[in-house]
Amino acid sequence: MSRITEAIDNHIEVVKKLDGIENFIFRSTNLICKSLIKNKNIFWCGNGGSAADSQHLAAEFLGRFTKNRKPLNSIALSTDTSTLTCISNDFSFSDIFSRQIEAIGNKGDTLICISTSGNSKNLLKAIISAKKKSMNIISLLGKNGGKMKNRSHVTYIVDSDVTARIQECHILIGHIICAEVEKKLKL
Repeated sequence: MSRITEAIDNHIEVVKKLDGIENFIFRSTNLICKSLIKNKNIFWCGNGGSAADSQHLAAEFLGRFTKNRKPLNSIALSTDTSTLTCISNDFSFSDIFSRQIEAIGNKGDTLICISTSGNSKNLLKAIISAKKKSMNIISLLGKNGGKMKNRSHVTYIVDSDVTARIQECHILIGHIICAEVEKKLKL
């Protein structure tokens, strides 16, 4: 039981250290709503558990979060296995998100990158492609922010070195953003 209690206590400790989170959520919500009001897309990307979080949050926008409402333009770039394996095989795994952004990203869209380390080459390349397209870029990171730290319009770094605790905070933050987007758009 002590390991279970310790994990819960560690989770609570990391959540209590989410300093400045209100500003990040406010700024992220504004960028996302700005895109959605103009009928633009919200793109999500991440690897492993962060890919799962990207898919989860994209589904909250497309389906529903707190209530039935119109679907919101939201795409997780990690869901098309044919595209992912084609790009990985024919080019490089580091190109799996950037090539999709090059093809379907447009000015005014928003790219949301989720990474516990902030060092994923495929996310860094996606950010470069998004900048070339004049897209809004939001990053949810962990540890010290890694190479992605200062590359986005809005960035939040969860103050932890434990991947599980970072991911738990990322999904909490993502859920709050979903609720704030619904509220701001009066859906």
